[in-house]
Amino acid sequence: MTAPPLASIAVGVVVERIKAESQWVDYLWKPVSVLAGAPETPPWTKLGEDSHGRTTFYAGTAQVDLYVSETTNYRDNLASENPSLWVVLRETGLEPPYDVYLVTADPAEGEGLTESGNDIVESVPMPEPIRDEVEAFVAEHHVERVFVKRKRDRANTEALGHRPPGTRGDEQ
Repeated sequence: MTAPPLASIAVGVVVERIKAESQWVDYLWKPVSVLAGAPETPPWTKLGEDSHGRTTFYAGTAQVDLYVSETTNYRDNLASENPSLWVVLRETGLEPPYDVYLVTADPAEGEGLTESGNDIVESVPMPEPIRDEVEAFVAEHHVERVFVKRKRDRANTEALGHRPPGTRGDEQ
């Protein structure tokens, strides 16, 4: 059982649909940004379209859950050149074709979710208000844990290859 998050940040997800040049799929979908807060806009509202066949949609809201056990990962994300959020879209098999499954600030979790192969997982820039909230969470809850490397027991090299009589299995 997973512990509940200590804090949650409401976000809105914007995705882009691009006309595919393929005979097998009509469109390619990609998360492109996250909005701080949960807008009143209904999910899958069309936001705009350009002359290159790109259409943006407001896909819906999600919660960025923050856990005390992951503060090291959040800290490393914030210290990176481009702090990011990872957005996961899961296929519905219906219209709209995807659901906003998850948004996370934990890079390890985001990377782990790419391994399933069925979800669309993209990192997007972390907006400043969300960055401020994650920084405050890390400042309040992070505890530096000292890494202790385990030492292996020393093998008795004199015992290698020596077996007591009757334990070889080849005697009758």
